Amino acid sequence: MLSRTAENLYWLARYVERAEYLARTIDATLRVTALPAAYIGKTNEWDSALLTAGVATTFYQTYEEANERNVVDYLSFSADNPSSIRNCIEAARLNSRSVRTALTSEMWDTINSAWIELQEVWSKGTSTREDLAKFLRFVQETSLRFDGSAYRTMLRNDAYWFSRLGLHLERADNTARILDVKYHVLLPEEEHVGGPLDFYQWSSILRSVSALTAYHWVYRETLKPWLVADLLILNGTLPRSLASCYDNLTRNLDQIGVAYGRQGPAQRHARGIRNRLEHSNMNDIFQHGVHEFIQEFISDNSRLGEIITKQYLI
Repeated sequence: MLSRTAENLYWLARYVERAEYLARTIDATLRVTALPAAYIGKTNEWDSALLTAGVATTFYQTYEEANERNVVDYLSFSADNPSSIRNCIEAARLNSRSVRTALTSEMWDTINSAWIELQEVWSKGTSTREDLAKFLRFVQETSLRFDGSAYRTMLRNDAYWFSRLGLHLERADNTARILDVKYHVLLPEEEHVGGPLDFYQWSSILRSVSALTAYHWVYRETLKPWLVADLLILNGTLPRSLASCYDNLTRNLDQIGVAYGRQGPAQRHARGIRNRLEHSNMNDIFQHGVHEFIQEFISDNSRLGEIITKQYLI
């Protein structure tokens, strides 16, 4: 496969996954801000949404205040935000057009129809909560349709594997960032772990990664920080956990290595991260520091993206 084709497939999957994650982040933030002030305290949940998305610095270059209207506009439709939902879907369509022959008709139809519908939503706006909720559901359903189409219709060849690399690398980064915001930024110093604010923030995080029901199935307990962290970091049965993402990344990289007859630094780096996750436990992570552990993971995950690019996509 041409490196340019592999790059388009890789970034196509990343952009679709990123758009869904942003939609889930906005939806979770809306749920928390709808609660009475007694439950959400003095925190600005919209600030936390920007931090989670990694765009807080660029946001304040355009807006003065992080409120619902400004943040929703910036994360959803802003042309100035390279990672806005609008720009992600547009970039996904551009990438899919470049590799049209490598996609199945179902995958192309999903992206193309989503881009067309997005133009209509953007022109009309989302002036009401109901319109915004419909838009966020549309983005999430687009990602689910695209992922399902890829899983059910693509040949298991290098095109599929490069697409999966992009998806799982992006998913790992998203899960790590939202967990880091919770531990390091979101909870005020005067709040006690286990208080009302803490409970609703953890619920919000689990909703944003579709893991609230899974948490209760696995642990059958009320929300506890160390169990939530265990689920999102180490539980390989949760599709969005760091452990699950790296199980998939190493598997797909190994399949690419076999197909091309050569292993390389990407395979070794991914195995190193997976092995570290496999040999970690929450006691050690808490002792070392959750923020420090996640920051190290985010750095290593970003490094893997750079290595994949140099090894295969240039």
